[in-house]
Amino acid sequence: MSELLQDYLPLVVFIAVALGIGLALLVTPFLVAYQAPDPEKLSAYECGFNAFDDARMKFDVRFYLVAILFIIFDLEVSFLFPWAVAFGQLGAFGFWSMMLFLGVLTVGFIYEWKKGALEWD
Repeated sequence: MSELLQDYLPLVVFIAVALGIGLALLVTPFLVAYQAPDPEKLSAYECGFNAFDDARMKFDVRFYLVAILFIIFDLEVSFLFPWAVAFGQLGAFGFWSMMLFLGVLTVGFIYEWKKGALEWD
């Protein structure tokens, strides 16, 4: 049994060091941070509008559309890298299947563009 516990000693040390570093990184900012809030520091800078109501208030649907576009094109790139690496072994079928994939995404992008979903009036 003692031999089994010695096999797990490096794992226990690793977890202890990770917890120690994690706690140090969580506690240190509260101890050394300069606490002087002003109106500029407390203003909204990410969402585009001030938080003046509850969290369930309505906001522009274009935020959702831009997020969906980002996810679509991010997924497209994640499919393009492995395809490009294995392009030599795929042959004509691999080429045309990726062209079909890119064509469907392009048609969707053009449709969204023509509908005016990308316009920020």
